[in-house]
Amino acid sequence: MPRPWRTGWPPTTWEELAEGRWQTPQPGGLDPFTPYPHRRLEAGCGNFAQLFREVKALGYTGSYSNVRDHLQPHRPACAQLPAPSAPTVREVTGWMTRRPDSLAEDERLQLKALPARRPEPRAACDHVRTFATMPTRLTGHDLTRWISEVRVNELPGISSFARGLEQDLDAVVQGLTSPWNSGSVEGRVNHIKMIKR
Repeated sequence: MPRPWRTGWPPTTWEELAEGRWQTPQPGGLDPFTPYPHRRLEAGCGNFAQLFREVKALGYTGSYSNVRDHLQPHRPACAQLPAPSAPTVREVTGWMTRRPDSLAEDERLQLKALPARRPEPRAACDHVRTFATMPTRLTGHDLTRWISEVRVNELPGISSFARGLEQDLDAVVQGLTSPWNSGSVEGRVNHIKMIKR
């Protein structure tokens, strides 16, 4: 003989039983508490964990997922992110002094976009890169021409650097044309200083 239904259960089909439609709302439901989190959402609080804690403090005994699922469609749209800020002097200096092939694609694009705002960065970049090739290719004989070009552009930092080079021009030209240098000695001195520290 089939087992009788327990009292209080409404008669249902097996499909409704499987889907849980026979269940009546359980105590601890969110319905009595919904006005509060909606007011908080309108006030700008989009943190569901915070809203769950606040609703729980009001007496809600249900789960966090019920609160989250109920509030998700009502979450305020996120404000648009601010436009990317202009690169810092440090970033631009890094882009200019590094080898062009070592720059990431976005860095290359940002460096290329700089002259659109002002022409000085393009000239500064060209001067820095031209000077950077002198020690690697030993083209120190081009230094006097480079200094003349820098004077024409009158870029503050680079112009003062060029004036400093002129004070001992012969030694600088020799250093930029000779394959001999004191790099290994300087490296050893730095190593000794590091050991002392």
